[in-house]
Amino acid sequence: MLDPSEAAVEEELRTAAEPLAGLIDGLPEDLARQALTHPSWVEDRTVSYERLAFLGDSVLGLAVASEVFARFAEQDSGRLTKTLNQSVSGTACTAVGLALGVPERLRASAPADTGAGIPVEVLIGAERPLPEITEALIGACYLAHGFERTASAVAAAFWPQIEFAVSTRVDFKSALQELLARRGSHVSYEVVSEAGPPHNRTFEVAAMLDGEQVGHGEGRSKKTAEQAAAEEAFERLSG
Repeated sequence: MLDPSEAAVEEELRTAAEPLAGLIDGLPEDLARQALTHPSWVEDRTVSYERLAFLGDSVLGLAVASEVFARFAEQDSGRLTKTLNQSVSGTACTAVGLALGVPERLRASAPADTGAGIPVEVLIGAERPLPEITEALIGACYLAHGFERTASAVAAAFWPQIEFAVSTRVDFKSALQELLARRGSHVSYEVVSEAGPPHNRTFEVAAMLDGEQVGHGEGRSKKTAEQAAAEEAFERLSG
């Protein structure tokens, strides 16, 4: 059972998502079905949600980028980019997808027999389908309702994510560790180089995953450089 604060947050997210939910409810049947069809359920992957997710990702990015640009005139391009990336991350899309009732929509749309396809409950419990389906629904809304109406509804739905990104300095090392823990992976940090005198040293750190560099950062301390490397890795792996 949710405590009152969690319930209040969920209610805020649902309220913010209502305009977008209304557009989704008004989708033509064929577009709605495609946006909620996993590629393993059909022989032709082009009639699954993948193509719509590709389109929706761009619509989402432009809608939120336009909102952030207009609302935060004091932010430079670097800060705008960080706000945007955090606001449309996989984690943010998942939160909005839950507010839109994507799991319930997916259950209602799933075929009674998926054959060799992935069962709907497995999809709902997995990491990637929910944000991808959210993007697919946004892409479908763009095709059905046009950019202006869709962008306005998307900006409203993602506004709580934007506010959180602006007001909260994310501990990217913890966020990255949590993201990778769900995948059964672990990140390590390696000091690539050190430069400068002892009182003014600069550290260069690489975030490593399975022997591959997934992030890079620099800072006046190892901790600062690790945070920068974790931020780059998080944005790369959660997008």
